[in-house]
Amino acid sequence: MTLLDAAPQTHYVIRSIAGEGFARRRLLDMGFVKKSRIFVAGRAPFCGAVLVSLRGSLIALRADAAATIELGAV
Repeated sequence: MTLLDAAPQTHYVIRSIAGEGFARRRLLDMGFVKKSRIFVAGRAPFCGAVLVSLRGSLIALRADAAATIELGAV
């Protein structure tokens, strides 16, 4: 399951980050690394962005970026 498919108000563990290049590097630099725990806070109603809490920060990710993050159960 990817972050784009994740249920709101749920905790997950990051299993992997797909993709390559600048977009992948940007996610890694923000802290989206393997085995990190995240909380899916919700979704933006019109643009499809996913709102997550990661290491004390609230981050909104575009749908295309969220689709590259593979999640697992806590």
